[in-house]
Amino acid sequence: MSSASAASPAVFKDPPGGRKAVLVWSIGVAVYFVAVIFRTSLGVAGLEAADRFHVNASALSTFSLLQLLVYAGMQIPVGLMVDRLGTKKVLTLGAVLFTAGQIGFALSPSYGMALAARALLGCGDAMTFISVLRLGTRWFPARRGPLMAQLAGLVGMAGNLISTLVLAPVLHGVGWVPAFAGSAVAGLVVLVPLVLFLRDHPEGHEPAPQAGSGARGFVRRQIADSWREPGTKLGLWVHFTTQFPAMVFLLLWGMPFLVEAQSLSRTTAGGLLTLVVASNMALGLVYGQIIGRRQSSRIPLALGTVALTALLWGSVLAYPGDHAPMWLLIALCLVLGTCGPASMIGFDFARPANPAERQGTASGITNMGGFIASMTTLLVVGLLLDATGDDYRIAFSSVFVLELLGIAQILRLRGRALARERERMGAGVLPGFLPGVGPATAPAGGPAVPPAPVPAATAVAAAGAGAPVGTPADPRPSG
Repeated sequence: MSSASAASPAVFKDPPGGRKAVLVWSIGVAVYFVAVIFRTSLGVAGLEAADRFHVNASALSTFSLLQLLVYAGMQIPVGLMVDRLGTKKVLTLGAVLFTAGQIGFALSPSYGMALAARALLGCGDAMTFISVLRLGTRWFPARRGPLMAQLAGLVGMAGNLISTLVLAPVLHGVGWVPAFAGSAVAGLVVLVPLVLFLRDHPEGHEPAPQAGSGARGFVRRQIADSWREPGTKLGLWVHFTTQFPAMVFLLLWGMPFLVEAQSLSRTTAGGLLTLVVASNMALGLVYGQIIGRRQSSRIPLALGTVALTALLWGSVLAYPGDHAPMWLLIALCLVLGTCGPASMIGFDFARPANPAERQGTASGITNMGGFIASMTTLLVVGLLLDATGDDYRIAFSSVFVLELLGIAQILRLRGRALARERERMGAGVLPGFLPGVGPATAPAGGPAVPPAPVPAATAVAAAGAGAPVGTPADPRPSG
């Protein structure tokens, strides 16, 4: 073997996909689905939690803040665990932890114990999404990646929908303990097929053994190498800037804002929260297909989403009079639905910047972005509400500060990241794949040949039939 060949990166053996891949991936996504239900359950119970634990807005925001703090802080460790231990072990541990956290939250008699339960839930939740992304890369052909990511995101949003449509009325009908403890049964249900049937990868597609200098050397090398790539940094800031406005709205402050500031009934407010989720689900495949067909659309889509979100938020908050009209609130909720699909673009920058054995770590770094922004905004909104006597206009204006910070970082990093990406494409080095670009099929050193994009409708139909799923975004992301 020539020295040039020896220096070339190892070629990742493309998985076959097929019925078994769909089954295994579906088990992982089901775990993620339940985790999102538990994560967002507080969003429809914020007012009840304030009454149950006798806390003000700042203390109430601490529930979600702590949960997201744990989630964000766990992203890099979880990415390292997935790369080192495999998906099944990490996903199983996550399911056990978030189920225990939901049960603990249901039974907590005090604010302190409830906080501990949400922290435990956040720890388990943190282990699900990156694991699902890893399942996608290990079980499906690389060219199928993008839509798999968006499909996983859609399933996550469906979990959010369940919180709004099912848990909210159950909570009001049967009370706190039966609603939250009863929902925890879903965690036990998904744990059974996870333990019995989930596998990390197809037979014959085992990942190459990690060369390393022990656990400490592995951790240091994985993080340093991932962060060194401009695409990883750009992915983090795209995720940071796009995800948090909808996350903050759905996770905690949307319901109080609509009920207390806009004087809507809980039923109407719940309908608007549902509209955010429905918009997210409808637009996920649209964003995936646009990116899969036109790689150059990533930055314009991300920045356009941020600009449109800021415009609608500004219109609602600056509207003269006590309440914004219903048509404007509906428009806001529809636009907030673009935040989730846009946040997936962050993974489309991190993925091609990192080889297969580093995808978990790179995805973890990227996934931290939106949750750091969400965590910061949740806290700031709560503090400003307490300081201003529940002035939601002032409190929600903090959204614009983080959006400006994120836009500045995206503009600063995009040149280097895209130049580096073009270099790797020109050299035929495609770690994983690029959006809309399949695995390299030319001889070493030659350009890769992009396959024809897979239509979203065909992909979804194929998934339902048990055929390989066409997809639009690899190391598949939610949130």
